[in-house]
Amino acid sequence: MVKVAGIRFKRAGKVYHFDPGGLEVEAGTHVVVETARGLEFGTVISDAKEINEEDVVAPLKKIIRVADKKDIAQHEENENRKIKAMQLCQERVEKHGLVMKLIDVEYTFDNTKIIFYFTADGRVDFRALVKDLAGVFKMRIELRQIGVRDEAKMVGGIGNCGKGLCCHTWLPEFDPVSIKMAKVQNLSLNPTKISGICGRLMCCLKYENEVYNDLKRGMPDQGERITTPDGAAIVLDTNILENKIKARLVTEEKNGDIPEKLSVETYTYKKQQIKRADKNSGKKKEPLNDVDEDLPDEIKDLLKD
Repeated sequence: MVKVAGIRFKRAGKVYHFDPGGLEVEAGTHVVVETARGLEFGTVISDAKEINEEDVVAPLKKIIRVADKKDIAQHEENENRKIKAMQLCQERVEKHGLVMKLIDVEYTFDNTKIIFYFTADGRVDFRALVKDLAGVFKMRIELRQIGVRDEAKMVGGIGNCGKGLCCHTWLPEFDPVSIKMAKVQNLSLNPTKISGICGRLMCCLKYENEVYNDLKRGMPDQGERITTPDGAAIVLDTNILENKIKARLVTEEKNGDIPEKLSVETYTYKKQQIKRADKNSGKKKEPLNDVDEDLPDEIKDLLKD
């Protein structure tokens, strides 16, 4: 076991483990640590605790110090300088005629490097821009291209639910989301209803996916033949959440070229009341794929990274 403190550098950012050493730190404490980018200002998000050594990404670095008033003032100054840095960079982007959208800027705590985040449809040759910016800021310059999901995480906004975006408010990392999740939950494949403001599939499709898969287990497919307390039947529809199966009873079996006849009335059963008579025959659905060839182009666009 090893004692660690979880530290976050951005709101809703990834949590990194550091060795508190002999320092007494608790949730909410501002600290200064050393990372691959140099000194960084972070916030402890949980009290120091012991975890298994295999859960730690080596090497485990120590917290240098608890942030004092000077460190906090330095961090606040860096934050205040971001607006002017964005304006200057935007002017240079327009000057060089580059097709790119600036999203955010970040100063390293020790002011050795400044990082600009941007989005673009393709590759951008920004070598001349970097030289220009280096002459203006007198420090190392890094331009980092990000995706639309990362843009939404940085900028923030209001989701379809009326609340702040999960990725911006609390979600530390993006989980893979597929069109299969929308299908399992029987959602409309209308892009406007299952995509977020980033234009990609909503992250919240992932939240209930496990529950839906558990509830769906053992449920028959539409068109499948089942055995009910009232006899053989053909499934018309299923409601996973209510555990209901709507079906029509088979009144006459198929005889030669004469198809089977079904009752006019529909009957509702629970999953526990039916038996899947011919799971491997009759109308069988293909497995749900993450990408189906027959999906509309609008849906396929949602699956892009």
